[in-house]
Amino acid sequence: MSKLDKDQVIADFTAAYEKAHGKKPTIEAKSGWYSIDGGKNMRLAQLAEEAEALSGASKKPAAKAEKPVAKKAEKPAKAAAKKPAAKKKAASKTTSSGNGLTARELWRQKLEAGSSLSRLPRGY
Repeated sequence: MSKLDKDQVIADFTAAYEKAHGKKPTIEAKSGWYSIDGGKNMRLAQLAEEAEALSGASKKPAAKAEKPVAKKAEKPAKAAAKKPAAKKKAASKTTSSGNGLTARELWRQKLEAGSSLSRLPRGY
């Protein structure tokens, strides 16, 4: 892992953020954590990744706009094929127990039938 320069990373992030959002961010630093505009705290390495993502997004907006249009035409056909399969899996999970008992009832029956010294907790 390369050693990150705090001042350089913050300067790069500030420049990328300003290009992407049109305003300067407020960066609060506390114990190695950085909060951007009062949002989620992140480490310096995450701040560097965000700077790269923001600078990469501002360089290629036209190329990204074209790709989703082509993908949107393909997705509905694939999504329609996948949805029934997902419903079948969900239905099999709910009916897999077969005996219709809740976990609490099943555990109670298991303890009552067994010859162990185990017993139900208070409140059951």
